[in-house]
Amino acid sequence: MTIVDTPERRQLRELTRAFVTKEVLPYLDDWERAGEVPRSLHETAAKVGLLGVGFPESVGGSGGDLLDSILVTEEIIRSGGSSGLIAALFTHGIALPHMVASHDDGLIDRYVRPTLAGTMIGALAITEPDGGSDVAGIRTFARRDGDHYVVNGAKTYITSGIRADFVTTAVCTVLPGSGALSLLVIDKGTPGFTVGRRLEKLGWHCSDTAELSFVDVRVPVANRVGPEDTGFLAIMQQFATERLSLATQAYATAQRCVELATRWCRDRSTFGRPLASRQLVRHRLAEMHTRAEAARAYVHDVAERVVTGQPVVTEVAMAKNVAVAACDFVVDAALQLHGGFGYLRDAEVERHYRDARILGIGGGTTEIMNEIIAKGIGL
Repeated sequence: MTIVDTPERRQLRELTRAFVTKEVLPYLDDWERAGEVPRSLHETAAKVGLLGVGFPESVGGSGGDLLDSILVTEEIIRSGGSSGLIAALFTHGIALPHMVASHDDGLIDRYVRPTLAGTMIGALAITEPDGGSDVAGIRTFARRDGDHYVVNGAKTYITSGIRADFVTTAVCTVLPGSGALSLLVIDKGTPGFTVGRRLEKLGWHCSDTAELSFVDVRVPVANRVGPEDTGFLAIMQQFATERLSLATQAYATAQRCVELATRWCRDRSTFGRPLASRQLVRHRLAEMHTRAEAARAYVHDVAERVVTGQPVVTEVAMAKNVAVAACDFVVDAALQLHGGFGYLRDAEVERHYRDARILGIGGGTTEIMNEIIAKGIGL
């Protein structure tokens, strides 16, 4: 059976759709203008069982695997949510997996369980002001001092950085830029840890983004995730899930925009005829639908291979690029078909147009994906 046709996953899809209809759609425009989603939304999502999907019950999750997480992401966007909402509500999808994989009961009890219950918010801090996609070049430095690390450095573009109660932070533990990385969980409010200004963005308006600064921040060694200097491998191992999540957001956004554009073209008339009656418009909609569905099929195929443990680093990179390319084409065409209305904040397609632009940047840029693909085919 596939990702879409098991009875359990149909129920999960229905649950997700009901959650979006009741708890998201009446308020999403307000959250977009406020620049964040309320903390209460995390608790509500946890209570209905959505926040913990993809995390084992043994750590406080709802069970399921990557395919179930993909289904939830897809359905939230298809039901009228957005990739910005996914980024804000499910930031724990990148903040927690390293801790879960470490099997550290202390970290799981202090951070994983409360976050999956919706009472804490976590973020992941990797990117630095002068580093971009160069993970190995991280310069935020953690010096060992007895049973603590002393951390100095800065991070930027941190999703949920304003609201986060803790930040899973990539630090260098040998020499800055050496690639010898560790992950430290740093609590908000720790002396020397400053959350900087809220970053204003082109899209993802309901997802808060921040700059972080660390000046002689003392972090207990007990807050290290896994053995020292294993952070780079831990980060790389989780990239497949993050990239497939972004790929899912891309093709789901494309599918939603196809639906919006099709509805608009059926209802909108020009020169006495519905837009959908014109061959040019019908063919454009057909191409949009084809690209979205093809991207969805490929992402699902690669995700199923990830779940079965196949080595598909190259294929994950291709899936992300394929889905992002489909999304870029579809959101642009959908806005064009909406005409002047598509340019207004009142149009849902306008939000998707803005939000889509980050998908080819986050989790590794399209260019980084192409480099991975090139290496994968022996170039």
